[in-house]
Amino acid sequence: MRYGTTASACAALIRRDLVLTWRRRGDALNPAMFAMIVVVMFPLALGPEPNQLARIAAGILLVAILLAGMLALDNLFRSDHEDGTLEQLVLSPHPLSLLLASRIIVHWLTTALPLIVVAPLLAEMLHLPRSVLPVLLVALALATPLLSLLGAVCVALTVGMRRSGMLLALLVLPLYVPVLIFAAGACNAAQAGLPFLAPLLWLGAALALALVLAPMACAAALRISIT
Repeated sequence: MRYGTTASACAALIRRDLVLTWRRRGDALNPAMFAMIVVVMFPLALGPEPNQLARIAAGILLVAILLAGMLALDNLFRSDHEDGTLEQLVLSPHPLSLLLASRIIVHWLTTALPLIVVAPLLAEMLHLPRSVLPVLLVALALATPLLSLLGAVCVALTVGMRRSGMLLALLVLPLYVPVLIFAAGACNAAQAGLPFLAPLLWLGAALALALVLAPMACAAALRISIT
């Protein structure tokens, strides 16, 4: 009975956040537009030579998506903190970690998933070899939820501070860099014809660990920040 009640609360929270995101869909599209602008700028700066772009296409896409995710990260809990919703979540009888996991799911659905959907188009613009595209998509499917989980913990630590953008970037970047390295390593290995499974397995292992620990760490950090 308890589980069903908690599941209903999480489902209601997901529906609420999706409705609010739809009402502000212009703002929700900003990360995807930012990533597309970053990707378009590289051929303009480096020239349209296909072989040169193909060598660095995977790295460009991963960096653009990482930066786009950071762009929307500060808003993960900010509005809820300002209107008192976070305090209500903390006082709720349901497990705070599961409620926050619902928020993180919505963040991934509204920021990272659109980027994964447009990734094949962006890869075609950069002349990424089509044999590497499946590896890129798998790396994004593993890396983007991991980035959302890690970022949520950092946001929870800084949500009670004003003008915390620079501090948030300093906290997030050291955690994001290993994810970027493994994702780019898998794509580069696939492009060079080398085994690429090991970096993907490391990403999968890190994601499995973060799925268990990050919501609990996020709940603990949030209790510290708002008390």
